[in-house]
Amino acid sequence: MSPEEPAPLAAAVPGTRLYLRPLPTTDGDGLPIAGGPLRFREVELAVRSGSRIDRTVAAIDPAFDWALRRGCGVAAKAALARITAPREPLAGLTLDRPRIMGIVNVTPDSFSDGGAFLDPQAAIDHGLALLAEGADILDVGGESTRPGADPVPEGEELRRTLPVVRGLVEAGAIVSIDTRHAAVMRAAVSAGAAIINDVTALAGDPASLATAAEAAVPVVLMHMQGQPQTMQADPRYDDVVLDILDALENRIVACEAAGIPRSRITVDPGIGFGKTVAHNATLLSRLSAFHTLGCPVLLGASRKSFIGRLDRQAPADQRLPGSLAAALTAVGQGAQVIRVHDVAATRQAIAVVNAIRGQFI
Repeated sequence: MSPEEPAPLAAAVPGTRLYLRPLPTTDGDGLPIAGGPLRFREVELAVRSGSRIDRTVAAIDPAFDWALRRGCGVAAKAALARITAPREPLAGLTLDRPRIMGIVNVTPDSFSDGGAFLDPQAAIDHGLALLAEGADILDVGGESTRPGADPVPEGEELRRTLPVVRGLVEAGAIVSIDTRHAAVMRAAVSAGAAIINDVTALAGDPASLATAAEAAVPVVLMHMQGQPQTMQADPRYDDVVLDILDALENRIVACEAAGIPRSRITVDPGIGFGKTVAHNATLLSRLSAFHTLGCPVLLGASRKSFIGRLDRQAPADQRLPGSLAAALTAVGQGAQVIRVHDVAATRQAIAVVNAIRGQFI
């Protein structure tokens, strides 16, 4: 799409926005989702003007006729181009199959494994074990952003993460730094981190956009409503999927203005970050809508509290089945990156589902 073409979410009628969600099929017929093996023949179209949302589900040609009658024909074509276009490699990894991002928490208070890997060598050993299990990327974080978590001083975050980043990079791992602080981003990239993963979508620190642009590495923009201390108090949306699409599109535009091209951006709808159980379920059921942003899609639902709320308040260490269900749902909608604690189990589950579909990894 050339710079002169309108963004897919913008329609010809002022104040009107178009959203296009591909409905995946596995029979090999139709258009590709992000150039990958999943294809689609039907779409859900939504047109929002103020508080009114009109929707339809149809095959592609009738859907475009529907969009054209609402002044959204050009926007629909641009959205379709974004959905079907192959994604650029992520830190050298092709995205023709799902990639697994293993979680390495170097924190005393993460919801799932807080304190278990606070010692740098323990965290490095854990990361190496995840690599052996099949992780493609290791996501190192030194600040818990669980609901209610307090901020961590930058100096402490640096003390926790940098030895782990260095150790894993030296071992040959592709490392992502999970941080919302520009100074940590800068130092981690200097230490060899190949990806910046920010729960604030590069909005939490005024220097983050410039730092990420200068670093020239891929970035993951996650959506979060509010702050970790209060985000679960009473999250509200007019339409959770459309609102988050708008928010991520706005952050992508901000990144592009700062010199970060869309080809270096991955998006994450932020399961559990300012969302109710119903919001999370809706996002998972309609995850393919995020391909309209033209970026790889990352899903991080591993061991999160909504799984326990759906099943007898299961504690974090008993949420593997629910985590696998979320991961397979995401893969079935074309998500390119799955962020998990349980790498071996996730890899096996994905391998079996893909084999059933005739795709072998």
